[in-house]
Amino acid sequence: MNTAKTFILMAALTGLFLVGGQILGGPQGVKFALVMALGLNFFAYWNSDKVALRMNRAQEVSEAEAPELHQIVARLADRAGIPKPKVYVVNNPTPNAFATGRNPQHAAVAVTTGIMDVLNREELEGVLGHELAHVKNRDILISSISAVLAGALSQLATMAQWSMMFGGRRNSEEGGNGLATVVMMMIAPLAASMIQMAISRSREYIADADGAHIAGNPRALASALEKLSGANIQRPMDVNPASAQMYIVNPLSRGILAKLFTTHPPMEERIRRLLAMK
Repeated sequence: MNTAKTFILMAALTGLFLVGGQILGGPQGVKFALVMALGLNFFAYWNSDKVALRMNRAQEVSEAEAPELHQIVARLADRAGIPKPKVYVVNNPTPNAFATGRNPQHAAVAVTTGIMDVLNREELEGVLGHELAHVKNRDILISSISAVLAGALSQLATMAQWSMMFGGRRNSEEGGNGLATVVMMMIAPLAASMIQMAISRSREYIADADGAHIAGNPRALASALEKLSGANIQRPMDVNPASAQMYIVNPLSRGILAKLFTTHPPMEERIRRLLAMK
């Protein structure tokens, strides 16, 4: 169900992007939007992992530096049937974790230094199983594409604003519908962000279920999520909001707007689903 929902949301996001191109420039605008989307997605496909790791100041660690971490990742990767990802550590006392990489052959998992102090081994295995599920399911590629399309839609809205300021198109047959342009400027970026967040929430439920199967202990993952959620509420992480969706629990502060536009499902529901698993 969540997989089908993801594809529907991705189709909606792509359609919204093309409609934006049509409104802004007619048939030529659609062509421009397609070329823009392809170019940005090509960049995201090849560079999203490097950008994510650099943005979060993650450092690769060797087996000698983190033997237990490497051992767990190697065992879980074998159970998941994927190559062992590279292992990174983020120097941050708040416990959290994320995965990145365009496919299982070019993947990395990262944990904060604080996670080892909060979770026991079984709980850590549950968290890393969740991240390896993201890798196996190519969720990072999906989230990268959705993020790029959402960002590109915001750029189209900005272009529409400049077009309106400088007169824009006056021939409606060429795609210059003024009212539609105004609507796109106001609605499209918000709609794109909400679709992107819905995609992220759907993938988190799937990664929880698949990660619990990989680690073999749904209750341990549920316990880990409860601990991580509490720790991140008490001490939010200082991370770029653009990378927040990658983490297993929301690393940002929980203001009213943050709750409204969160990229993560409700923690209570995630835990309930895990505890219902057999």
